Amino acid sequence: MKKTILLLLLSISSFAQIDKMEPPFWYAGMHNPELQIMFYGKNIAQYQASVSNDVVIKNVVKTENPNYIFVTIDTKNIPPSDFVFSFKNKNKVAFTKKYTLKNRRLNSAQRKSFDASDMMYLIMPDRFANGNPNNDSNASLNEKANRSLPGGRHGGDIQGIINHLDYLQELGVTALWSTPLCEDNDKGYSYHTYGQSDVYRIDPRYGTNEEYLKLSSEMKKRGMKLIKDYVTNHWGAEHWMFKDLPTYDWFHQFPGYAQSNYRMTTQFDTNASAIDTKYCMDGWFVTSMPDLNQSNPLVLNYITQNAIWWIEYADLDGFRVDTYSYNDKVAIAKWTKAITDEYPNFNIVGEVWMHDQAQMSYWQKDSPISAIQSYNSNLPSVMDFTLHDAFGNVFNEDNASWNDGMIKVYDNFTNDFLYANPNNLLTFVENHDTGRFNHIYKNDFKKYQMAMTLLATVRGIPQIYYGSEIGMAGDKGKGDADIRQDFPGGWEDDANNAFTKSGRTVEQSKFYDFTAKLFQWRKNKSVVHFGKMTHYIPENNVYVYFRHNDTETVMVVINNSAEVKSIKTSRFQENIKTFISGKDVLSGKSVDIKNQISLEGKSVLILELN
Repeated sequence: MKKTILLLLLSISSFAQIDKMEPPFWYAGMHNPELQIMFYGKNIAQYQASVSNDVVIKNVVKTENPNYIFVTIDTKNIPPSDFVFSFKNKNKVAFTKKYTLKNRRLNSAQRKSFDASDMMYLIMPDRFANGNPNNDSNASLNEKANRSLPGGRHGGDIQGIINHLDYLQELGVTALWSTPLCEDNDKGYSYHTYGQSDVYRIDPRYGTNEEYLKLSSEMKKRGMKLIKDYVTNHWGAEHWMFKDLPTYDWFHQFPGYAQSNYRMTTQFDTNASAIDTKYCMDGWFVTSMPDLNQSNPLVLNYITQNAIWWIEYADLDGFRVDTYSYNDKVAIAKWTKAITDEYPNFNIVGEVWMHDQAQMSYWQKDSPISAIQSYNSNLPSVMDFTLHDAFGNVFNEDNASWNDGMIKVYDNFTNDFLYANPNNLLTFVENHDTGRFNHIYKNDFKKYQMAMTLLATVRGIPQIYYGSEIGMAGDKGKGDADIRQDFPGGWEDDANNAFTKSGRTVEQSKFYDFTAKLFQWRKNKSVVHFGKMTHYIPENNVYVYFRHNDTETVMVVINNSAEVKSIKTSRFQENIKTFISGKDVLSGKSVDIKNQISLEGKSVLILELN
C-alpha cells in the first residue's frame, strides 16, 4: 500500500514538475549517438538528474533560467527501449520521467530524397483545401478562422491535401513542398506559419502530428515525396521559449529587437564592416520573428535534433530551408552537415534570394566560389532566383536586343560553371513570395506554355506553385494575400471546383491539360533529368537547346518573337547528327528537321529526335 502511494506521489510530482521534454522521444541506432534532452519545469535546475538501464549521462547543462536543464546521454549500443530519468534533491528522488528510444524504419538512414527527376509542387496549406471544417479554429490558439479576411485563416488543412493527392499525381507532381505546418500562435496573419510557436507540434488548425504522418504515408503509396519547410533563422514571438528564455542569448539581443539590413552580401564581402555583417545575420527578419542565435551551442543542437526528429518521425524526403543565407553561416553549415551525416542521400534546398549566380553559388555545397574563403555551407541545393528573374519579364520582350529577349535565359545558363552541381538547383517561375506569373502576363496562355516548357526541359528541379496549372493569378501589389488565394474547389461552398475535370472551366482546363501532359511526359525522361544540355545563342528571339545522353536526344525550340520564324537546322548539326525528324511531345506530330523548322510566334516545340 505504501509503495502504491509513493508511486502515485511520484507520478503526480513528475506531471507537475516537467512541463515539456524535447525531443519527446528518440531513435536507436542513429549515426550520432549523443542526444541532448531538454527538460522544462518550474525550478527544475535545483534537481540532480540520473538515468536507469546503464545509460550514460555525458553532460548536464544548467543555465541562468532555473526552469531548464539540458541532459546529454550516449545512446550508442542502446536497443529500442524505455528508461527512466530520476530527479533528486538531497539524494532523494523527487520525481521521475520515462524516456523512449524507438525502432527506426528499415534503411532509414539511406532514404532517397528529391532530385532532378522530380517535379515539386508548392502548397500553402491554409489556402489549398479544407478537408476538415471542424479544425478551422482552435480554442488554445489566438487566431480564429475568417475566410472573408484576405489575410486571415481560411481553413485549409492536411486532410485537404490528402483528399487531393490523386489530383496532384495526375498533374505529374512527384514531390510536395508545403509551407510550414508547425504551430503558429500569432494573433493575426498566422496562416503563413513562418512565425512558429512550437516546433514539435503541427498547428491544430492544420490537423495533428498523426495526420502529418498519414499524409507522408499516403504519398509514399503513390511514389511521391514529402518535403518539409524548415525555418532555422527565426521563430515567432509567441513561441513558448521566447516567453521564458532558456538563456538570454537564445535569441539575438540588441538588447531586444533590431531589424536585419537584409544585405546577404555581407556574409562574404571582404570589404564589409563588422556591424553591417552583424545586422544581416543577427538582426530580426521582422518584429514578430525573433532571430535564433545558432552560435549558441544549445540552440544549434536543439534545432538540429528537431530537424532530425521530424525526418525520422514523419518519414520525410527532404527539406526546403527558409531564409538560409540570413543564418550564422558557420553554425548553419554545422546544422546542414549534421543532417546529411545522418542521411547521406537527403536533399536540402535553401532559400538564397540573391540576383547573382556567383553569390548564389556561394551557398551550395562544395562551391568553387566559397572555396576561395575556405567555407563550405554543406547545403546540397539552392533556388535559382536568377532564372526566376528572367521568367518575370522575358516573355514580354518581343524584340530581341543585346540584353533583352531570350538572351536573358541563355545568359543564365552560361554561368552554370559557377555551381558545384547545376542539376541540383530548384527552378521556378514563381512561389508564395513572388509575383504571380499569370498576373504578370495577364493569363496569356502562349507565354505560360513557353515558361512551363522551359521549366520542364532545362537542368534542375522544376517547382510550380499551386494554382498556376489552372491559370490562377494574383497581384502582389495588393499584398501577399492576393498571391495566396484559395484554390477553387477546396471549400464545400465553392462555385467552381478546379480539382475535377468536370468542374474546371474551359480556361482552367486549357492550362491544366497542357501542364499535366508536359510533366507526365517529363516524369520518365532521364535525358531531361540528368542529360547534358547544349544550347545555342538565341537569334531573332528564338532559343534552341538540346538535352542529350548516350541513348536519347531532345530538341527544344522556343520562339519568343511575336512573328513566325523559320530557322535553318544546319547550325545545330553537332546535336542533330544523323537525325532527320522529331516527334513533337505536345502535338504528337512528326516534324522534319533536315533543313529548317518553322515556328509560330510565341510558341514552342519539344522534339524527341528519331
